[in-house]
Amino acid sequence: MGLTEEQMKENDEKKWYLRGYERAIRDMKRSEERIREMRINRICPSVIADGMPHASGGSDLSGYAARLDEEERKYQKARYLRIKRCKEISDKIERLVDEDEKDVLFFRYIKLMKWEDIAVQLGFSWQHTHKIHARALKNFVM
Repeated sequence: MGLTEEQMKENDEKKWYLRGYERAIRDMKRSEERIREMRINRICPSVIADGMPHASGGSDLSGYAARLDEEERKYQKARYLRIKRCKEISDKIERLVDEDEKDVLFFRYIKLMKWEDIAVQLGFSWQHTHKIHARALKNFVM
């Protein structure tokens, strides 16, 4: 009993939606890294990419401070939206009735575990874990 093309498309959309959690986390990490790099550069503002010291004027630091402030504001706004998206995805997983379905989606899309590790964690075979996943996707409401 295979899935129809429409059901496969719907499942792919649900998987893409659930993977939004991972995308949001990765986006936050990249933003944090950009800000960290900017702060490191602030500690040594007179060092240019060639590794040689250069003179720096006050305008360099004020422009830098403005860029850092702007980047941090953008980061905070985007972080709020990403956290909201992560919470929404988690909440929708928790709305599932079946605990095994919740666990499989949680371990796969929130904890980013491999199928084999999920099966071991839950004490199921790899095949049974995939059956639970398929059932969970069917019952999952976006």
